[in-house]
Parts: sequence; C-alpha cells; structure tokens
Amino acid sequence: MSPQHQIIYYINNVLWGTQHPTRVEMQKRKQLNEKHTLIFTQHFPYNTKSKGGYKALLGIGGNIGDVVRRFEHLFWYLKRSSFVYIIETAPILKNPPFGYLEQGDFYNSLILVETHLTPQALLRYMLRVEKVFGRKRLFKDGPRTLDIDIIFYENVKMDTESLTLPHPGWMQRSSVLIPLSHMKGR
Repeated sequence: MSPQHQIIYYINNVLWGTQHPTRVEMQKRKQLNEKHTLIFTQHFPYNTKSKGGYKALLGIGGNIGDVVRRFEHLFWYLKRSSFVYIIETAPILKNPPFGYLEQGDFYNSLILVETHLTPQALLRYMLRVEKVFGRKRLFKDGPRTLDIDIIFYENVKMDTESLTLPHPGWMQRSSVLIPLSHMKGR
C-alpha cells in the first residue's frame, strides 16, 4: 500500500471510522493546582526499551476537539511509523493557554522517540503528521487540533529559519516542564 493510501486508510478507518486502536475511557486525573491537571491514559505515560538511533523529545499539544483521544490515535500512528520509534511518553497535562489567551485550555504531553532522520527531516515528517491530524495554522499561539514541536534532538544546538534546537522557551513552559518531571528517562 502506498504512503498516500496508508494515510487515507488511517483517516477513514481509525480516526473517523469504527476501528478504535485504544479505549480512551480509562483515564485517571490528578489535580496539581487550580490551573494544572495531569491525565493518565493507557499510553500516557508509556515506557519501553531503546532500539538505537538519535533521541528526540517531541512536545505535543492541542485544544480543539477530543485532544486526549487524538493523542492516543497519534501514539498508534507513530507506533506504526518506520521513521520513529516511541521509547517513552509522559502523562497528559491540561493547562491554560499562553500567548493568545482567548481560547480553551490546552492538553500537552511529551513523546521521546528514536529516529534515523536528521533534525530537518524529522521536522518535515512531524509537519506532515500534523496535517494528517487536521492541523491548520491560523495564527501564532492560536487554537489547534495538534501541534508537534521538537524540544530536543540529542545535544544538537541549531538556529535556522525553520528550526531552532533546543526549542526556544522550553524552560519557561509548564507544558514541557511538568510532563518532563514525570518521565523516567529525564
């Protein structure tokens, strides 16, 4: 099956169809404070052994639709990918938006992957995955179905027009720091 047919099959049969790769109903919540809640699902957090490759930490977020369910679908989408191998995920954090504040709360988590892609190729792949999940870029810090950022890629430091590593501002974002504090491979 061609990559285009795989994407069409995935959208039709898994995202919008009757196949359910996971049961998201099994959730536990832990209120951290009045603004932050941790959500635990079947695959957030998740941990497995390394296979080898370059390690990259991906930040995921969204606030349109059933984001927790979308994260579970993303987990299975990436699990089936030949481009990345999921090593670990963090619990999901429900937290207030930043930047543009006139929108609903965000859900954020982290996914530690191994890959043989370069940082730029990984970015292109993640942008393609965002589109598969319906991402439309309306304006900076605006509402979104799914946002995938590369927070770290090994110890690489770079600043190009399309990619800055480590991700700028990660140390000031609770959407990164709180999930990161719950990962075993910190």
